[in-house]
Amino acid sequence: MRIAIFFSAILMVLLAGCGNSAEDELRQWMAEQRSQVRPRVTPLVAPKKFTPQAYTQEGAVDPFSLVKLTQAMRRDSTQGVANTSLVAPEMARRKEALEAFPLDSMTMVGSLQKGGKPVALIRVDNLLYQVRVGNYLGLNFGRVMKIDETEVSLREIVQDATGDWIERTASLALQERAK
Repeated sequence: MRIAIFFSAILMVLLAGCGNSAEDELRQWMAEQRSQVRPRVTPLVAPKKFTPQAYTQEGAVDPFSLVKLTQAMRRDSTQGVANTSLVAPEMARRKEALEAFPLDSMTMVGSLQKGGKPVALIRVDNLLYQVRVGNYLGLNFGRVMKIDETEVSLREIVQDATGDWIERTASLALQERAK
C-alpha cells in the first residue's frame, strides 16, 4: 500500500510539471514587450574644438615680486598707524551698556531737561535708558554729540571699503506712538 501511494505521488508531481504555468505566460509577455519597445538614445553633442591661447603677460610686472610686496607692506604699515589713532582711544575705554545693541534696534521716545542739561530717553528691548551728551550708543563707537527735543545726533567710527577708520554722523529721531 505504501508503495502504491508513493508511485501515485510521483506520478502526480510529474503530471503537474508538464502543465502550462503562469510563469510561461509571463515569459511570453516579457518577450513581446521587449520586441515592441525600442530604447531612444539621444546622440551626444560633438565637443567644441579647443584653441590654445598664447600667454601675452610675460613682460608685465610680476604681482608676486619682492619689490611690489615690500611697497605694499610699507604703504599698509603707514596707513595702519593713521587709522588706529582714530579708534585706539575707543578700544582702551570701558564699554557702556547701550554699546551692546545695534543702533537700528533703539528708539528715541522722548527728551527732558535734568539739571539744565538735555537728556534723551532711549528704549531698547522694552527697557528705558537715559542718555546724555558724551554717552556711547550702538556697535560703531557712536558718541552722543547733541540732544534736542526731536533727535539725538552722534558721531560713529566705522571702517570704509578700503579698511580705513573714518568718522560719520548718525542720528536717532523721536518716534511718536500712533494712537
